[in-house]
Amino acid sequence: MNNLKIGWAGLGNMGSAMAANLLRAGYEVRVYNRNKDKEKELTSAGAQSAKDLRELVDSCDVVFTMLSDDHAVKEVYNETNGLLSGENSGKLLIDMSTVAPETSRYLSALSEKHKMKFIEAPVSGSVKPAQDGTLIILVGGSAENYNKAKPLFDVLGKLSLYLGGAGAGSSAKLAINYLLGINIQALAETVLFAEQNGISKENMLTIINEGACGNGIIKIKTPSVLNNNYPAAFALKYIVKDLKLAKEAGLSSPLSIPLLNTFSAAMNEGGLGDQDLMSVIKYLEKT
Repeated sequence: MNNLKIGWAGLGNMGSAMAANLLRAGYEVRVYNRNKDKEKELTSAGAQSAKDLRELVDSCDVVFTMLSDDHAVKEVYNETNGLLSGENSGKLLIDMSTVAPETSRYLSALSEKHKMKFIEAPVSGSVKPAQDGTLIILVGGSAENYNKAKPLFDVLGKLSLYLGGAGAGSSAKLAINYLLGINIQALAETVLFAEQNGISKENMLTIINEGACGNGIIKIKTPSVLNNNYPAAFALKYIVKDLKLAKEAGLSSPLSIPLLNTFSAAMNEGGLGDQDLMSVIKYLEKT
């Protein structure tokens, strides 16, 4: 049994898988989710349930948060009985959510004001890598806090990278998700263009995957394109959120504006927000 007591707030598909990996690695894990039904799988596997966020941080040495957006993260830190509501000097808070760099810097300063430690650690990877413990973890904060957390990151991912002060991890995450968006839209446009000219999806995807243009994300998304089935490994609404955050952080390159416009239209006009981001192909097919 590992000595550190771990708290986890936010049990979506990613958070649940990651907390389960820490539990299997022998850590004592306590979880909190507003929807208590989402705790059941973990508590049945041996995790404990906290009644609120204050109890979570009071009873743990390290607390992870993995939440949907900036507002949700700020709320769990600031609310009555939130993560910063007690006297927990020296405890480590780790936010793994995808948020604006400015939000990470804000949380770092706020935690320091309450004499608590903070690092950001957003991840590159979706549900399957979260389940397999093969995420890439992008860390910003102090090197000392990173070194304390590294054994935990070694359970959660195949690689963790210390990138600098608070905000650096979030900046790297927005950059890699920009590349993700470009890859997905380019794949959709390529397949549709080929089809318009008499080349089947199967043949075009074989050409891509067997040649120099193939890459990991295209191979992962190939079955979805072939089956026209897009269960959300990474919901389209989240790439819209992340592209907006990147724009707010200064992204203004030539491809960034049409990319955000396309995914936003697929969400707002196409109603595809809750499907996988690869479902953008369904919107493009109709335009």
